[in-house]
Amino acid sequence: MSTPADRTADIAIVGAGIVGLGHALAAVDRGLRVIVIERGSRQNGASIRNFGHACISVQSGVAQEYADRARELWLRLRDEAGLWMRDVGGYVVARHEDELAAVGEFVERRPGDARLLSPSETAAATGADPAGVVGGAHLLRDLQVNPREALFDITRYLESRGVEFHFTTAVRRIEPRRLETTRGTVEAERVVVAVNYDVDQVFPELGERYSVRRCGLDMTRVAVDGLRAPLAGPVLTGWSMLRYSGFAASPSLGAVRDRLHSTWPSLADLDLNQMYTQLPDGTVIVGDTHYRDDTVTPFQQEHAFSSMLEAAASFFGVGASQVRVLERWQGVYASAPEEFLVDEVVAGVHVVSVTTGIGMTTGLGLADRVIASLYEGAAV
Repeated sequence: MSTPADRTADIAIVGAGIVGLGHALAAVDRGLRVIVIERGSRQNGASIRNFGHACISVQSGVAQEYADRARELWLRLRDEAGLWMRDVGGYVVARHEDELAAVGEFVERRPGDARLLSPSETAAATGADPAGVVGGAHLLRDLQVNPREALFDITRYLESRGVEFHFTTAVRRIEPRRLETTRGTVEAERVVVAVNYDVDQVFPELGERYSVRRCGLDMTRVAVDGLRAPLAGPVLTGWSMLRYSGFAASPSLGAVRDRLHSTWPSLADLDLNQMYTQLPDGTVIVGDTHYRDDTVTPFQQEHAFSSMLEAAASFFGVGASQVRVLERWQGVYASAPEEFLVDEVVAGVHVVSVTTGIGMTTGLGLADRVIASLYEGAAV
């Protein structure tokens, strides 16, 4: 691997997560010379520690705009970079009448994004215990990638198009038109810093101004013995409705929140998003909890995992011993009051981050819009 000593480019990108790769893609598409600097020997952050679910159908506002563009780019990368992908949509399962009402209100508002399913259709598509399902919806535009492979495939694809990657390289100083790294200097007309939650380490004042914190996640991969059916796509639940902005306008959502929080206060305390995706090998990603701090503790609570696994066993209608844990891990992503951070900190140096848990959903679209704003005058 080459070192970046005395290298020049039109644009230098710090960070090789999905947002950094999105900027590299958008820049090379416009004929620019691109260098990407990544401190790790390979990607190891939020962009690989997730469900691989691009939940396009359940966004709103500017997040929906970025998600729509990201969907186009994901499909293109599937074809050009050879990504494993499921373009079959996702599913939301209603297990109570108030959840079904909220789902129905969502579908009524956005018939192009979702269609209602009967209880039997929902159970068949999601592997859920039919006895606990009252209905659901097919989220028509959602995608699923394998988060353990996608970034590496995209990196190889971008390298084949001339993007220069320098891994195991830390940035020591960022100035207009110049980066000082542990392996030399890089000169570039523009710099994009896409380091997700580490923005406070690179630009502390910026992190304070945008109130950026770290959101830690407890996640696990399991084998479900006796699973009734393969998951036809990523699966959301009533807990998920409380998180995604597309459901926010549903009048019944308040009843969903009140019931879930009063019935399962321990899950509410964990800030649970009960959702599932099935990987190509048949195993299922189960998650996830959320806790926020300036520094995420490395000490994960077994209570969080046992609660998620109990919820999974109930959802799939199997015994607790039939949900076999294969891996546990801690995810981390940037969290702030606003969903996106886009700021020019000094002339020609731009900081870009998705500051909520929808990086895989919106990151490519956000990056494309930022590059368009820098080189074509488009609004972000």
